[in-house]
Amino acid sequence: MSDEKDEVIENPDPHFEPIIHLPPVQTKTHEEDEDEMLKLRAKLYRYDSQSEPREWKERGTGDVKILRQKQLGMCRILMRRDKTLKICANHYILPHLELKPNCGSDRAWVWSTPADFADEEPKAELLAIRFANVENAQKFKEIFDEAKQIMENRMKNVEKGDIARNDSKDATKKLNKGDRSTTAEEKVTEKNGTVKEKENDIATEGKGTKATVKGEEAKSEVLEKLEKMTVKDDTDKGSGEAKFDSANTKSD
Repeated sequence: MSDEKDEVIENPDPHFEPIIHLPPVQTKTHEEDEDEMLKLRAKLYRYDSQSEPREWKERGTGDVKILRQKQLGMCRILMRRDKTLKICANHYILPHLELKPNCGSDRAWVWSTPADFADEEPKAELLAIRFANVENAQKFKEIFDEAKQIMENRMKNVEKGDIARNDSKDATKKLNKGDRSTTAEEKVTEKNGTVKEKENDIATEGKGTKATVKGEEAKSEVLEKLEKMTVKDDTDKGSGEAKFDSANTKSD
């Protein structure tokens, strides 16, 4: 019993509390806003046309993915190397890209891309990929063609949107031109109306002047008649008084 008590069980994995506690850091892969359409393990090659002699060089082994953006709907190929997770393929799946079977193998495909961003700069590359079996190779081709169709439909929609925007711009320009012409017509109409109003004022003033002249002429004629009547009355009164005087004289 004493021997059993004296025995100490050694822990092969001792635990030590850290002196400094570091918070976990979240690393972004820029794949958070994308849906994964395909993920398969494969080996990637690139054709080095600048070396002598020209040859195929292995670019990396890892998981190749076909991703689709959730908002824009853009599809791309992304492949990272094992352990280091360094990008060895990163380009959009354009509608004109075509997978060609590799000579002598039904597990490999060859295609060319005008812009691959694996080296953080766009480069035209001729790439080849090899899978573990024929099933994975065929599955890769199916999803690749589906992504091509998605990209083609999206580009058509973008073109339609551009055409619609251009049509709306043209319509807006036409409306603006119509507004300008209407404004010009309104200005001409206002100008004509102002001229007519001035003509009416001038005509009214002319009529008033004529009426004034006629009134003065009539007044002068009336005055002349009154003067004649006054002179006649005065003459008649004078002859009457003479008669009256003579009569008075006779009666005396």
